[in-house]
Parts: sequence; C-alpha cells; structure tokens
Amino acid sequence: MTEISLHNSATRAREILAPIDPENIRLYVCGPTVYDRAHLGNARPVVVFDILFRLLRQVYGESRVTYVRNFTDVDDKINARAARTGRPIRDITDETIDWFHQDMGALGVLRPTHEPRATDYITGMIDMIAALIENGHAYAAEGHALFSVGSYEEYGALSGRSVEDMIAGARVEVAPYKRDPMDFVLWKPSSGDEPGWDSPWGYGRPGWHIECSAMSRELLGESFDIHGGGKDLTFPHHENEIAQSRCACPEGNFAKIWMHNEMLQVEGKKMSKSLGNFFTVRDLLDQGVPGEVIRFVFLSTHYRKPMDWTEAKAAEAEKVLRKWYAQIGDHPAGAYPEALIAALADDLNTAGAMAELHKLSSAGDMAGLRAGLELLGLLGAALPQWVAAPEVDLSGFAEQLGALREAAMQSKDFSEVDRLKSALIEAGVEVKMSKQGVELAAKPEFDARKLEGLS
Repeated sequence: MTEISLHNSATRAREILAPIDPENIRLYVCGPTVYDRAHLGNARPVVVFDILFRLLRQVYGESRVTYVRNFTDVDDKINARAARTGRPIRDITDETIDWFHQDMGALGVLRPTHEPRATDYITGMIDMIAALIENGHAYAAEGHALFSVGSYEEYGALSGRSVEDMIAGARVEVAPYKRDPMDFVLWKPSSGDEPGWDSPWGYGRPGWHIECSAMSRELLGESFDIHGGGKDLTFPHHENEIAQSRCACPEGNFAKIWMHNEMLQVEGKKMSKSLGNFFTVRDLLDQGVPGEVIRFVFLSTHYRKPMDWTEAKAAEAEKVLRKWYAQIGDHPAGAYPEALIAALADDLNTAGAMAELHKLSSAGDMAGLRAGLELLGLLGAALPQWVAAPEVDLSGFAEQLGALREAAMQSKDFSEVDRLKSALIEAGVEVKMSKQGVELAAKPEFDARKLEGLS
C-alpha cells in the first residue's frame, strides 16, 4: 500500500499517515459561511482537500474514507444580509449552498461524504457547552456561555503563540461578562429578529467555534485522522476548536494531523475589493474561464506555498489543457500512474503530479495521461468542446498568407510570411503551404482570440 506523508501543522513536522481505523479514514475540513458567492480564495482549500480526498480513496478504497465539510448557516453576516434584503435566512442559505455546489462542481470538486449544516446540530452544541461548564472549562454570564482559556494549559500550541502574544496581536473583545479577555463565546443571546434556540443560558445562538467541534464529534467521533482548512483559521478558530473539543471530550484526541493551506494572491497582491482585484469563482466562469483552468492553476502550486493567480498562468493552463485534451481524444484511461500517486502521497505535491502529466504527454502515453487527468479532477465540461476541432472560416487568412507568399517570392523577404504563419500556428491552426496553395485547418486547441488584430 502507498505510504502517505503529510505535514502536521500541530507538530510542525512531516508525519506518516497511520489511520486510527484503516477501515474508516476520517477527514474534517472547515467549510464556507453561506451568505454570498465563494471568492477565489475560498476555493483554494476546497480544491486542496478534494485532492486529499481523491488520494485517500485511491489508496484505501472509496468506501473506507469519510470526508466531512460543513456549512456555517448561522452567522452575523447572514443575519445582516437578511436584514438588508428582507429575505428569510433559510432562503439565503439555501441559495448560497446551491451556488457553492455549482461553482465548486465546475472546478471538478467531488461532494464530501457529509455536508452538515450547523443549524442541524444545535442540540449537540448545547450538550457540549453544558459538559464544558460542568467540568469547569466554561461558565455562563449574562445570557452568554464562554470558554475559559486559562483552564486549558495547552492553549496556543497549534499556532505556537503564548496567550500574551495572542492578546497583543488579536482583536480581543473586551466585555464585562468575561472573566478574562481571551475567553471566547460558546453561546450568545439572540434578539427577536435574530435566529435563536432555547438553551440553559437563555434564548440565543452558538458561537462560531463550537459548531465544528460538535459536528466533527457527531460525524467522525472524538478522535479522527485529519483536520484541514486555510492558514487564516489556525488562530483563533482551530486553536479554539482544539481547546473546547479536548476539554469536553478528555478521552479523545480530536484531530491527529492538522493541515493548513497558504493564502491566495492576485497578480502578486493580496486580493481585496479596495485594490479592484477581488472576484468570485462565478465571475471567472462567467468570463469564459473554464473550471479546469482554474483548478490547473491551483494545482500548479504546492498547498503550503502562497498561490498567485495571474492571467498569464490561466492562459498557459488553457493552452496546456487544450493540447492534452487533443492528445487523449477518446482514448480510454489506463491504470493510475504510480509516479503521479507517489507525488500526491508526498505531502500533496500537486506541482510534482502536474510534472508527471507533462512527462506522460511527452512520452505519448495517452492511457496514463487520461488516467492522471482523471485522478486530479481535470477532466470536465471543457473536454468535449476542446477535443472536437472547431469549424472555423479561415479563408481570409489563407488568401492573405498566399498573397504574402507570392510577394515574398519576388522580394525574397519572407519575414511577413513567417510572422503570419507563426501567429496562426500559435493560435492552434494547422498550416500547409504547397505549390497548389495554402491550406489552413483549426486544430482542437484553436483559440480565436489569438487571431484578433492580425492583418
């Protein structure tokens, strides 16, 4: 069996994955808060852990992997959107979840085994909070329930920061009902126009952190193999998850391995609305960027390195995919390439896996190339439309190239002929020049945009 090694954020070291139960490898990943479209940065962890899910299924068997990715459907941002639009909260979250499935599906992402909604697990959250209060790790105050950070000696171990550093570096809410500034909310009151549930501490709703602890315990148990998410969640979200889960379930270890993906940039800068470089996955899809191209760009950078989205990378990804799709045509897939699986088993080295695809293409191994594309989730809606050679009227360019060639025969200057011929080839046009004339034919990778402005 393939040995999988992963970088554990908790130990800051590479570790061999040794499943708690080889018959049920368990993975939890923090999912989206469903109030709006997923932006490009939101999509990176979804694609990263989709690759891990695919690898685990390949190595251990599809029926032996349980993958949970939640939806946070109770949140102040959702409440604010409901108040702004006058729409029911459930309508907003249902719509946003549907958008998420559509957009991530376009990126070739498989559905997890379970996609729990936080609002379906309120009882489990209340039970966990009650257990924390009972064993002295939490307390109730003014309609709130709060976790006592000082009661958990290992707090800060995941992020590697002391409580003093965290207070200095974080926006800590100062509230009169807190015993310590670092204590965090497990339950908070709800007003009449906010969603809420009855609890021992009054009518209210859960804090953000308790959601994932309750859902992972319910669906994966008190100990499971891997917990993933973006690096930005390390503190406070994941730090708080560990504290409350281990204190509520002292017999369990919560997650054995923690994995965090680095952040995304756009053209070398942090994505932000103020810089005008903020866009959603749907924005790109609507602009005609295929989901396979977005996924290709993501996979070309290792998950623990910052990823820079650029138009140049997207253009190159499309060029390569068109070439590969044209190569494989309707050729059947072979066995999954061992070298590609080995690259993924090496801490999800997707860049190495992509390099293996280039090798398969160069070697003419179409069965291996198709299998590799399939394993990496790069075979999707763009395949059929790119494999079939488009019907394009290139007669004008044929006449132009023919005229240039005739003139060059007289002047002996073929520079313009070479320029136009090179541009046509670059655009995916097959060029044949003979005594009988010029013949042009669009290849499957033909890109009409590259002919714009040619004269």
